[in-house]
Amino acid sequence: MGASPAGGAGAAGTRNGVERVSESPAEAVGTPGGGTSATGKRPNLFARIALFVRQVVAELRKVVTPTRSELVNYTIVVLVFVTVVMLFVVALDWVIGLGVLALFGD
Repeated sequence: MGASPAGGAGAAGTRNGVERVSESPAEAVGTPGGGTSATGKRPNLFARIALFVRQVVAELRKVVTPTRSELVNYTIVVLVFVTVVMLFVVALDWVIGLGVLALFGD
């Protein structure tokens, strides 16, 4: 899947060796200015589906799988953060409970 010399359907060129996929269906089918063409027509359904699939594949190629040590570090950070937020919510609930008991009693 390379860039066509004319910048045709799908590819809008390369930069630093990375293919740039067009951002809009209008750009993908060569409509200047985005949106709609001079006649007011949108790109056909199959062109839009093909563009969507090309954009999904381009995004999936950007995904980097973390190393084992990174994964362990990220997991620890998430667990610590969730624990801190949980303790904050428990403390807030306890304080509100004390306030309600003080206002309305047993």
